[in-house]
Parts: sequence; C-alpha cells; structure tokens
Amino acid sequence: MSKKLFSDFDSVSAKAWRQKIQVDLKGADYNDTLIWNTPEDINVKPFYHKDDFEGKPFIEVSSNTWSISQSIFVFDVEKSNKKAINAIERGAESITFILPTKDVKIVSLLKNIDATSTPLYFELQFIDIEYANELSNTQGITVLTDIVGNLARTGNWFNNLENDFEQLTQIVKSSNNTLSVDLSLYQNSGATIVQQLAYTLAHANEYLNQDLKTEITFKVSVGTNYFFEIAKLRSLRVLWKTLATEYGVSKSCKIIATPTKRNKTLYDYNTNMLRTTTECMSAILGGANTICNLAYDAIYHKDNEFGERISRNQLLILKHESSFNAVENASDGAYYIESLTQQLSEKALILFKDIENNGGFTSQLKKGLIQKKIKESATKEQDEFNNSNITLLGTNKHPNTSDRMKDNLELYPFLKINSRKTLIQPILERRLAETLEQNRLKAE
Repeated sequence: MSKKLFSDFDSVSAKAWRQKIQVDLKGADYNDTLIWNTPEDINVKPFYHKDDFEGKPFIEVSSNTWSISQSIFVFDVEKSNKKAINAIERGAESITFILPTKDVKIVSLLKNIDATSTPLYFELQFIDIEYANELSNTQGITVLTDIVGNLARTGNWFNNLENDFEQLTQIVKSSNNTLSVDLSLYQNSGATIVQQLAYTLAHANEYLNQDLKTEITFKVSVGTNYFFEIAKLRSLRVLWKTLATEYGVSKSCKIIATPTKRNKTLYDYNTNMLRTTTECMSAILGGANTICNLAYDAIYHKDNEFGERISRNQLLILKHESSFNAVENASDGAYYIESLTQQLSEKALILFKDIENNGGFTSQLKKGLIQKKIKESATKEQDEFNNSNITLLGTNKHPNTSDRMKDNLELYPFLKINSRKTLIQPILERRLAETLEQNRLKAE
C-alpha cells in the first residue's frame, strides 16, 4: 500500500481529548475522578499523548534477547548436577547455581555440562579469591559476588570491610568476573520502586568509589504492578548509563530478573502462577537479559521437580507460544511507559544524590537510615493490604475457607529471626500475607 493508513483522519491533540473526557464526566472533577497517585508520588493520568513529549526525546533502552534460567541451590553436588542437566534438556537456556560454601567441588558440579553452550551463573554466598578465580577460568561462567548486598541482607560483612573489598578487588582485577548488585532484597522487603532504583544506584556506587570498574550484573525482583515494573527495568538501565558515564566505565549492564516473593501466598497457592506469569512478562518487556521464574510452591515446599517444571514451562510458553521473543524492546515508544520511565528515573536520581550527599549507601546502612525508610514504605503497603486496598485473590479477597495447609508445609513460610550479633540492622524480607496466614493456620 502506498497510501498511509488513517491519512484521511486529522490528528487529535491532548487538549481536545481532555475536553471530550471532561464533557463525558458530566460535571465530575477530572483530576479527582481519573488521576490517582502512587506510592512513588507519581500522578497516573487516564491517557497519554505525544503532546506530552514535545521537546523530550524518547528513552532508548537497548537489550539483548532474553534467556530462560533455572536456579539451583547446591546442597548436594551430585543431585544438583543431575538437576541442572535435566533442566537444560527440558528447556533451560542458562543455569544459576547458588553456592553456600566453598566446599562445593566445581568439577563434580559441572560434570557433562557445557558452559560454552549453556551460560552458567554462580551466586556465591561467601567470598574466596581462589575459588572465584577457578570458576571464572571456565568460559561461559559468570561469578556473582555482592559484598555490600551481603551486609544489607545479613547485617555483617563476609569477613570485615577492608578484607571483603580487598578480596573483591583482587577477584575483579585478576579475572573476567563481573560485579553483582542484588536489588531483589529491596523489593522483597517493601521498598517503593523509586527507593529500589535509588538504593541500587547508591549500592553500585560503593563499588565504583573503590575503583571496581568492570561489567555489572543486576539481580532484580519484579513485582505485580505491570507497567511500573516494565518502567523500573528500563529506568535501571537509564540510571546505570548515567552513573557509568560519570566514571567512564561500560554503560551496558546485564539484568537477571525473578518474580518477587512479597505478594506470594500460602493459601490458594495456584494464583501464584498467575502472578509470576505477569511478573515475567514485565521483566521481558522491561528488557531483562535473563529470567529465572519462581515456582508457585516455593514459599512452602522444598525444591521439587513438578514445581520447577511448571515454572520453567511458563517461560517456555511465553517465549515460544506467545512470541515474547519475536520483538526486542517492544515497550519503546509507548507513551505511558515512556512517561513512567522518565519520572521514575528523575525521582530515583534525586534520592540517589541525597544519599551520596549524606555519606553514601554503606554509611546510611550503618546509621539505620536505609532500613528505616524501607520499613516506613513496607508498613504503608502492609496497612493497604490489611485494609484490603491491596488485593491478593484467595487470601484477603474471595478466600477458600475450607483450604487447609498445615500438613503441607515443608518449609517455614514466614519471617524467622535468629538471635545473633550483627554490625548493622539487616534489611528483612517479609511477605504481605504472613500475619493473615499465620492466623488461618492457627485456626485450622
């Protein structure tokens, strides 16, 4: 066709659309009726128009095609090896091994696994130069070590501040290891999206201030606010590009995304599959490089073949049956998402600058300021859930009162605090439905 589609129709300005809506409201106030405010202090409008972007360029967020990953906690090396091989045979395109100690024998764990054809991520819950370098000498392996993230999560360094940074510096400079920043902690503990982005930038800046300038991988948890989560991942790339430019380091980054635990439920657990599906969709459209799904029963069952197969198949369906791998950067140019990306980026940058002007991320962690701010946001969100302003179907809305779960618990699904000495107050992950579920379990 040589004739442009809709060329016979005049364009309609944003002002004209707003006037038409105002007429249809029949006297109701446009702002009070149709505009709502979010925890990020963003006013969401009923429609978005190209007029909103006059003089503002669209944000270009480049990303590679995404891969399906399977996460495996290595408790038993032989079983973990077999599980990885099985996952690869059933559609996993990469494997994320979580290693609790350096006692894990790498050769045994990687038996019959080709890291050149299946990328492998090793998330170390310890720090050891020789072990990390042994891993990184194998092509296709990416070592993820986050000492600041460990401090925030556990309240302690692996050893101490000086030793941790000294070892991390040697690990980064003696091999092709990547830096890792885990912002999933902030999502799962109840931080707003602006806080997640700002804390991540300040978190990463701690490494850049130590002259650790190498490729960076962000581990992200994706929540259920569909469009906002798409914009969050896009904003993360924008903010990293801004920070990296100042330091003269690579502006590219990798994003590993997984669904949040915060909105997952014990009762009516099959709804978790619906939540993780939309969260994975947000991750894909937001430009994640690697997506590792969360099994529907992960909060109360030990790792099991059925739950892991279902979670992997969700991604296979999205990729090969829903064609979510057919178009890169599908969200680029969408007015609503562009607006959210810009606003989240601007607000997060302001908060980041405030953190840096007041001593930096680790300094504010030591003073308890980061923990305090996250707790305030989490408490507001919890109150919204308790008052049914946030809905989790099957839990605080339309619950199945005959549902019984007490005999199905293989894992303790609630926040558990062990008494121990820590340097700082750790940031604690907590699900919204925990108190309600504990009361239901007592009543069974």
